[in-house]
Amino acid sequence: MKRSSWRILPPLLLLFCLFIAAAIAADPAADVDIEAEETYSHSPQPSESARWTDQTRPSDSNDYSDNGGSNYSAVGEASVILRKIKPASISKLTQYARKPKGVVGSTVYYAKEAFVLLFMNSPRSENLISTTPEPSQKSLAQPLAKAVKILEVAADGGDVDSIFLLAEMNFYGNYTHPVNHGEAFRRYKQLADLNGNSTAQSMLGFMYATGIAPAVPADQAKSMLYHTFAAEQGNTRSEMTLGYRYHAGIATPRNCDESVNWYRRVADKAIDYYRSGPPGGHSLGRNAYRIADDAGGVFGEGASVSSAGVHAKQGGPTSDAYAEAEDVLEYLHFQSSKGILSATFGLARLHYDGSRGLTRDYKLAKTYFMELARQYWDPKGRVKNDLGPGVEKLASKSAGYLGRMFLRGEGMEQSYSKAKIWFTRGVANGDALSQYSLGLMHLEGLGVEQNIKKAADYFGSAADQDLAVAQTNLGILFLDQGDITTATRYFELAARNSHIEAFYYLAELNNEAIGRERSCSMAAMYYKIVAEKAEAIWSPVSEANTAYEEGDTPRALLFYLLAAEQGSENAQANVAWLLDHTPPQWSPLAYLFSWFRQKPSESQTSDGHLALTHYTRSAKQNNIDSLVKTGDYHLAGLGLASSLPSPETAAACYAAATETQQSALALWNLGWMHENGLGIAQDFHLAKRYYDAALETHREAYLPVHLSLIKLRARSWWNGVTHGGVNPIDAPDASDSTGPKKKRTVWEWMEDFLQADAEMTALEQQEADDWDATHEHGSTSSGEEFWAEGEDIDDEVLVTLLLGGLIAVLAGLVWWRQREAMRLAAQQAAQQGGQPPAEGQQQVVQGQQADGGFFPQPGEPGWNDWVAGGVGH
Repeated sequence: MKRSSWRILPPLLLLFCLFIAAAIAADPAADVDIEAEETYSHSPQPSESARWTDQTRPSDSNDYSDNGGSNYSAVGEASVILRKIKPASISKLTQYARKPKGVVGSTVYYAKEAFVLLFMNSPRSENLISTTPEPSQKSLAQPLAKAVKILEVAADGGDVDSIFLLAEMNFYGNYTHPVNHGEAFRRYKQLADLNGNSTAQSMLGFMYATGIAPAVPADQAKSMLYHTFAAEQGNTRSEMTLGYRYHAGIATPRNCDESVNWYRRVADKAIDYYRSGPPGGHSLGRNAYRIADDAGGVFGEGASVSSAGVHAKQGGPTSDAYAEAEDVLEYLHFQSSKGILSATFGLARLHYDGSRGLTRDYKLAKTYFMELARQYWDPKGRVKNDLGPGVEKLASKSAGYLGRMFLRGEGMEQSYSKAKIWFTRGVANGDALSQYSLGLMHLEGLGVEQNIKKAADYFGSAADQDLAVAQTNLGILFLDQGDITTATRYFELAARNSHIEAFYYLAELNNEAIGRERSCSMAAMYYKIVAEKAEAIWSPVSEANTAYEEGDTPRALLFYLLAAEQGSENAQANVAWLLDHTPPQWSPLAYLFSWFRQKPSESQTSDGHLALTHYTRSAKQNNIDSLVKTGDYHLAGLGLASSLPSPETAAACYAAATETQQSALALWNLGWMHENGLGIAQDFHLAKRYYDAALETHREAYLPVHLSLIKLRARSWWNGVTHGGVNPIDAPDASDSTGPKKKRTVWEWMEDFLQADAEMTALEQQEADDWDATHEHGSTSSGEEFWAEGEDIDDEVLVTLLLGGLIAVLAGLVWWRQREAMRLAAQQAAQQGGQPPAEGQQQVVQGQQADGGFFPQPGEPGWNDWVAGGVGH
């Protein structure tokens, strides 16, 4: 039995390795056959924000039924065929291995990671955007090939809709069409030349900027030209791109005024979009995030700034620090079922606001809010008796949210009257949201008579509770009255809580020099914040996140790259992370295989250059991990035109990252470079300082720091034994102007002491002579200090010896006086034949006056003279 079980083990192990390899190698872009499972999905339907982004079809119509022309009928026919194509799905195996759940899922996930670490050291093809093969059209199968044929015939006839649809299909891979960036470029170029379509011009600018089409090399000058053409026609994405490029100085000198011009255009659209929503404005969700943070950051948990220091998850095994959204919901459900009202309110807020991985559910949120409200009010609106602790506060907040949902029509029919009822209940208990919302109703006359004075009163009450939207509206009212100082103060308070309108008005005040001097840099920064907050009008990040979570990495990379070109720091970090070709250096097999690894291909070098570019741009937007990663690329020579390492630049990047004292890895890297003299001067003392600083920055650096210190001390000892020229550990750094202090022998110390004593004596004599001369000539005057500054004696040893000598002399005199008194008393007693007095007993010695003390005793002649007037005696 044992032998048979051992025989089964190798096949099982082989099957398991094949399973892991399949999970890793599943590439949606690798197979161009539309019947395959790993193909691209349909393009999303046009959203409400399409009219803000100018990303619609050239004909500005989605109806293909009638255009009065044969070409348009051909496009309609092709569209009908394309919509019948079954959307492709991403490999379930890929999704299962990417997002592990349960014991089995976690086992597969970590087995896959170990397999990659040990055996698959070359970059995976799914992460290489520029190496995607340009597929042949012959690979298209029916009915896609038929639809494409119809579109091509129409495009050759000059139909702009056909050209645009073909370009989109080739660029994004819509309707299971394989991605072909070269063909997409040709179609966009054809459309731009035909009628100057702004979307086509913007896409041409993007492709020239990134060079993702193998047949089209990167050309930043042409990119700027096409983006300018598109932006002048109002293309939002090109406006964002130009604003960012002029702000950061990419492919053009920095120009603050130009940056303000383009960012202001987008900010105006962002505010228009925000105000076009229901009362109170659109809810601006944030979809951008760094995907590397899910893995603990670029360098892993604890080594990255995003997961170390103040950003570290400080929870133990039983805490919720590492809990997923589903776990939090389950816990809150359990607590709510036990009657804990705060958990019920938390559930309501989660479903109302939504979060990453949890879509908004207004109906379910209303159920929880109503449950809390009924704890305080009965169906007739009367307050219940015998309320528990905290019920009033939570019920008032729930009333504010219920009123807001009725006011905006969220999950229910819009009703101003019901909204007012709930707001009135919340205001009675001082709820800030209810106060603001009731003020908004009076400001805009929503179901009530318009009354700006009442609106201002409600806004003021809510603003006092630090509600940002109320502070912004109150600031707008003050600005309308000409009180710029008060308005600015409220805008700045609201900006602390990141309210979009507050940033917009601060940008306007700084740009137009209202109430202050014009500040172009501040205006550009505020306009940029406003534009980036309204992701719906320009950012494709939501599509990128969806593609990444589904396991479609190439499609996600494409959308992230689009957002990165428009200045999104999170998208830039994501692009660099997906393109990162840095192999795991600490893998033993990776080290052995690196000896036989061939030189990187031209396409890999291109992708490495693109990764370095986006790490650098992310670093310039204050991403410390990206800054350290930029240093790593320069240290290894990755992504550089010369392919040669640049340790000097790497050291500069690490030094810049250490200025914030947040990256332990950057400090350790600088210590290692000082230890080895790579890019900077070799200095063991500075190396130890940086190693120690790395440990102080993050306690998880304990092991690498201590191992490095052991090696450093050994090298420093050997440097001392061999009389090397490297600055040792125990020596001061080169910046110390005092130089190293030499140890003195005992005789040298005594010589220095005597010399200092002689100098002290001469100084005292000189000071005494100066004092006498000053008094003889009467030259002293009030307020004039005789002692010159800086003449304090800092020789503590001399002062200690002098004080000790004086104390010893006084003690000796006292002892000698007592001894002489005892001896004379003994002699007197011997002459009289008596006994010697006891110690401490007073005796009158012949020839001496009796010791009566300092003051006369009562009854003595001098007593009355001593007492004041002798009164009472």
